[in-house]
Amino acid sequence: MLAASRPDRLVVVGPAGQSGRGPHPQGARGSFRGFGADVDVQLGRSGGDAAEGELPPSLSVAAWLLDRTEWSAAPLEGLGVGEPLAAERCIQVGGEIAARADRVALLVMGDASACRTLKAPGYLDERAAGFDAEVARALGAADVEALKALDEELAYELKAAGRAPWQVLAGAAEGAGLSGELLYEDAPYGVGYLVAAWS
Repeated sequence: MLAASRPDRLVVVGPAGQSGRGPHPQGARGSFRGFGADVDVQLGRSGGDAAEGELPPSLSVAAWLLDRTEWSAAPLEGLGVGEPLAAERCIQVGGEIAARADRVALLVMGDASACRTLKAPGYLDERAAGFDAEVARALGAADVEALKALDEELAYELKAAGRAPWQVLAGAAEGAGLSGELLYEDAPYGVGYLVAAWS
């Protein structure tokens, strides 16, 4: 879908800890060795030097996915977003991304809540299912206003790492009149996973 949209630029956005925040240029490298898999990845098919610091896990997964598709449709870059980033700043960053080229595509990574079951990483929180359902509805409907209005504190308490990246998406898509489709929704291991496409 991303390649078919023929963007001028692709920006991959995902949650990141302190060391992985900020921009990551095409050619930046990541690894799954910390998760027990002897797999290295590179953001795009550039032969350039690795950027200082390593891709955060979210952008490493994105790089792995793009490599499976042999992405070469447009230049790309990664943006690691810190969980504490305020909604207003996320929305502003999204607007700045959208202004970089006439046709910008985003690949946005981020989990929903991690509190859906007793064995979930964040244990069971009765609010998690409702939070995830609203995020799923907003992503499926390309509801920019609903994503902008996500409760930062609740998302933090529910360990929803996707909140800041989704709000970057909302800022980038504001006024674009996009439609959405929810492609996948489940909570294996008590963590909410969603896949949606906007066009």
